[in-house]
Amino acid sequence: MVTQDIDAAPYRIAFMLIPRFNMMALAATLEPMRVANYITGRKLYDWQFLSDDGANTIASNGMPLATSDYKNADEKLRAIFVCGSWGSEHYDDPELFAWLRRMDRFGIHLGAMDIGTYILARARLLSGYRAAILWYCIQAFQEAYPRTLAEEKLFVVDRNRTTIAGGAAGLDMMLDDINHRFGPQLAQEVAEHILHFPSRGSETPQRIAPAGTPMASYPLVRKAVSIMESQIEDPLSIPQIAAKLGVSQRKLERAFKRDMDCSVVRFYRVLRLQFARVLLTNTDLAIREISIACGYSSLSHFAKSFSQQFGKRPRDHREAWPHSEAMPVWPGMTASLTRFANEAQELKRRKM
Repeated sequence: MVTQDIDAAPYRIAFMLIPRFNMMALAATLEPMRVANYITGRKLYDWQFLSDDGANTIASNGMPLATSDYKNADEKLRAIFVCGSWGSEHYDDPELFAWLRRMDRFGIHLGAMDIGTYILARARLLSGYRAAILWYCIQAFQEAYPRTLAEEKLFVVDRNRTTIAGGAAGLDMMLDDINHRFGPQLAQEVAEHILHFPSRGSETPQRIAPAGTPMASYPLVRKAVSIMESQIEDPLSIPQIAAKLGVSQRKLERAFKRDMDCSVVRFYRVLRLQFARVLLTNTDLAIREISIACGYSSLSHFAKSFSQQFGKRPRDHREAWPHSEAMPVWPGMTASLTRFANEAQELKRRKM
């Protein structure tokens, strides 16, 4: 249903840029608005970029973007999106948080993209809401903010909050907004103009397959990995996983050897340790708490397993995380799983 006249005042959006924000996520959200203005000859949307000092803000890819001080933001704003990425999980600015809460009281729609969702949560603005966040952060986010329901969706619109997972998901969110605000015909024309079709709805999952599984992988492996992902804190035995799938343990092992080139046990162990790595960098949980959350009853066993897998003790990994680097490196969560498992096994063989 069309809710806004095409000749009405533009819908004004501010993008609050946090240093090292994701430029792709921002551009994906901007372009559908620009094209909607372009092909209608009307200013349907208007936007501005804000920061905490009004200076150039550097994106995670090194690109600078001119901004205005958020304290001087347009009074006619209808929505504010927090654009954050690297470091957002620990970003702490009480003055900004207070300003966002004030904007909320004024009835301004609030949103976030990429890991910027953490900032809204830290500002106490997502309690009781559903929210989208990048898939590999979901469990860590849920540990830190249990009163927010984190969902592995491209974007989530829940009452006066909109959260976008990041990457290209902003395209789909804005096409959905254009559809609801100005009608499906304009949304389709914008999608065709930017060569983005079919448009993906808010319920679309972020991943085609579970972590570590190739898209063409045997369905049995994909189902097994989904079970493993849901049982990180209370790991199942391999016979239990096979029983849940209704297959023999031998058949499950053959499938993993063929599709993942490693055993089921090794894959499951690395999956849990990868989760530990996310908790170490994305939360302030104590290392003992993290070991329990990853299914280790013994802290010493967890520390030894983590060190063998990643070459650093858990505490060293947390302290070495590059908070100040403009373009830090994050080892992959998907393609690396099997490689990590096989490297650890090879290292163990060499030491024997």
